[in-house]
Amino acid sequence: MKRDLKKIISQMTLEEKAGMCSGLDFWHLKSVERLGIPEVMVSDGPHGLRKQDDKGDHLGMNDSIKAVCFPPAALSACSFDRSLMEAMGETIGREAQANDVSVVLGPAVNIKRSPLCGRNFEYYSEDPYLAGEIAAAFINGVQSQHVGTSIKHFAANNQEYHRMSNSSEADERTLREIYFPAFETAVKKAQPYTFMCSYNQINGTFASENKWLLTDVLRNDWGFEGYVMSDWGAVNDRVKGLEAGLDLEMPGSNGTNDALIMEAVKNGTLKEEVLDQAVERILNIIYKYADHRAPQEFTMEKDHEEARRIAEESMVLLKNADQILPLKTSEKVAFVGGFAKKPRFQGGGSSHINCFKITNALEAVPADAQIIYAEGFPANKDLYDEKLAAEALQAAKAADKVVIFAGLPDSFESEGYDRSHMRLPECQNRLIGEILEVQPNTVIVLHNGSPVEMPWINNVKGILEAYLGGQAGGAAVANILYGIVNPSGKLAETIPVKLADNPSYLNFGGGDKVEYREGVFVGYRYYDTKQMEVAYPFGYGLSYTTFAYSNLQISNTNPTEKDTITVSVDVTNTGSIAGKEIVQLYVKDMTASTTRPEKELKGFEKVQLAPGETKTVTMELDKRSFAWYNTELHDWYAASGKYEILIGASSRDIRLSETIELSSSQVIPMHIHMNTTLGELFNNPDTKEAAKELTSRYLAAMNGGSDTASESAAEAITEEMVAAMTYSMPLRSLCSFGGFSRAEIQEMIDKLQAIYSNPLK
Repeated sequence: MKRDLKKIISQMTLEEKAGMCSGLDFWHLKSVERLGIPEVMVSDGPHGLRKQDDKGDHLGMNDSIKAVCFPPAALSACSFDRSLMEAMGETIGREAQANDVSVVLGPAVNIKRSPLCGRNFEYYSEDPYLAGEIAAAFINGVQSQHVGTSIKHFAANNQEYHRMSNSSEADERTLREIYFPAFETAVKKAQPYTFMCSYNQINGTFASENKWLLTDVLRNDWGFEGYVMSDWGAVNDRVKGLEAGLDLEMPGSNGTNDALIMEAVKNGTLKEEVLDQAVERILNIIYKYADHRAPQEFTMEKDHEEARRIAEESMVLLKNADQILPLKTSEKVAFVGGFAKKPRFQGGGSSHINCFKITNALEAVPADAQIIYAEGFPANKDLYDEKLAAEALQAAKAADKVVIFAGLPDSFESEGYDRSHMRLPECQNRLIGEILEVQPNTVIVLHNGSPVEMPWINNVKGILEAYLGGQAGGAAVANILYGIVNPSGKLAETIPVKLADNPSYLNFGGGDKVEYREGVFVGYRYYDTKQMEVAYPFGYGLSYTTFAYSNLQISNTNPTEKDTITVSVDVTNTGSIAGKEIVQLYVKDMTASTTRPEKELKGFEKVQLAPGETKTVTMELDKRSFAWYNTELHDWYAASGKYEILIGASSRDIRLSETIELSSSQVIPMHIHMNTTLGELFNNPDTKEAAKELTSRYLAAMNGGSDTASESAAEAITEEMVAAMTYSMPLRSLCSFGGFSRAEIQEMIDKLQAIYSNPLK
C-alpha cells in the first residue's frame, strides 16, 4: 500500500510530531488514531524474543513471554555460515510476526576489543569483515518477514564500565577500519530498518548527538534509509540529537524531551522540517511492518530444533589429542560439573530470554551411553566443596574417560559491568587439576561468553568450546561429543594465553576517556603481526575429518583498483567421514604504503564434503579488499604494488598463497613544506628528480663547494645511499648543512609543489 507520508505529517499537530519521536513506554511507539498511525512494539532479540507484556523494564527484572533462546552471537558467529545466519534471522522474524513485534533490537556488532567486555557474548567477532557479513545475513533473514532490525550499538561501545558517559577516543582511521565496517556492510548488503546509537561519547561528543556519525557517515557516506533510535536512556540533549540525526528516543521521557522539541521549533532554534524528516523516517518503518502484518503460529518446538542445529554448526573443537573424541557408547564416561545438568547458555541483561524449555548434555546423550554423573562444583558460584570434589574424583577413577563441564557462572559476565580477569572460577581449575592426576583421558567442555585462560591446556586431551549455546546447546554438546555431529565451527576471536597479552590491556576501562591506543591492531591483527604465542588463533577449529587445499586460481594477477578479482581453491575431504570446512581468505599488503596488520580477513566460505569429495570454493575481492582508510583523502586507498593472497584454515594456518600486483590511479595529496624530508621527495615519482638535484647540491656544499667535489658527489649518489643518509632530513636543514638561504628554500618548496601538482607540465 502506497501512503503519502508527507500529507499525513502535514495533518499532525506539533505535539503529535514531537510525540512520535519518543516511545510511549519501554517497548511501544506512540499511535495517532485519528490519522491511522498504529501503535507498534519493539523487543530485544539478537538471539530470541524478550517480549515483556507488562511493566517493561529493559534489563529484564520483570518476566517476559516464554520464547526460544537461540545461540548468542559469541557462538553463532563461529559458524562462519551466512546461510545459517539468514535462516536464524528468518525464524526470529517469523516469531516476531507471531507475537506482533515490529522491530527486533539486534544484531549487536560491536568489536571485541578486549575479552573483559561484559557484553561480548552478544557481539560477533574481533574482526569487522566477519561481523559485517554475519550481521547482514541475519538482518536479511529477519527483514524477509517484514520485521525490522535495529543494528547496535553505533558506535565504539566496547566496554560496559561507564558506558553511559565515557568517551571512546579513537582516530578516524581506526574507527573506519575496525569499529565502523560491520555497520557499513549491514547497510550496504541488508539495509536494516533501524539503527540504535550507543550510550558513549566518541571523541568527546555523545553518539546520540553526533552529526558526523549519524548523518555524515551513516546516511551520506553509506546510504542508510531508516530511522535511528537511541539506546535506552542514551539521550543527552534531545534537540541536539534531533539535529544530528537521532530520530527516536527510547524509552519516552514522560513528555519532558517532547516539550523541549516543541519549544525549540516555536522559538526558531530547531527547523520544523528537521522534525518532519524524523517523523517521516519513523512512519515509513511503522508502515513497513503494519502493512505486512502476518499473524502466524509461534512454532516453539520446531524453533527449538533449529536452535540446536545452529549450535551444532557453531561449536568449536579446540583440541582432540589421541582422538579422544568422539566418545563411544561402549565406554564408561564420567560427566563432571554442574553445567552438565544445568548449562549456562545465555548471558545476563537486556537480551535474557525466558525459555520455554532447556536441554542439558546429561539427558541428551545416546540412550545406550554409559554415564556416571558427579556435580564436582556448582554451576552458579566459585565454591570448592570437599564432598563434591571427592565424589568427582571417585567417578573419574572409575571411568574410561572424563568430560568436565566447566565455564563462567552468570555473575562472572553480564551486561552492565566488565570482567576484572580472564580466569575460570578457582574451584573449577583446582578440581580439573586434581582429576588430571587420576585420569589422563579428560575432555573439557567450556560454557562461556568470552575467552578464558586455560592453565591446564597442555594436560587435557580434548577441549570443546561450546560458548553459550542457547536453550538447545546441551543437546548440541552431546551430539558432538558422541560423533552424531561432526564439529565445524571456527573461532571468531583469538583466545590469548593470558589477559596481559591483549592489545588493549593497558587502555581498557578507565574513567571519563578510554584511549584506543592500539589503533587498528585489534585481535589477530595484533597477535599475528607481533608473532605472539596464543592459546588458539582466530579462525581455528578442528573436525573429526581432515581437509586438503589445492589449485589456487586468481582470475587477474595484475588488476587495477576498479577490477573485481575471483579467487578459487579446491578443498578435499581426505578423511573417512563427512564434514564441513571453513575456507578463509586473507590479504597481506606488501606495498609499505602505511603501517598495516600482517594480514586481514577478506573472504570466507563454508563447504560440506563427503569422504574423498572435492569442491571448488570461490570468493571475490575488490578495491576495498586491499584498501586502508586514508584520512587525507577521506576515502579508502589501495596503493599500487604487491599484495599476497593467502588461503588458510585459520589466521595461523595458511595453506596456499599467491602474489598479485595492483595498479592504482589514486594519489595521496602531498603538501610540501619546510619539514618535508628529502626522503619523502625521493619516494614520490613526481619530485624524485628534484630531490636528486637538491641532494647533489647539498653533498657538494658539504664537500667544500668545488665543482670537482660536486661532480664526484653526483657520480657517487645512488638511490640506496641517498635513502640511507637523507631520508629523515627536513628541507629546512639545508640552511645549516647545504648553504641555502631560507628564502631560497621557500622558493624551491613552491617549485616542488608546482611540479607535484602538475606532473605533466
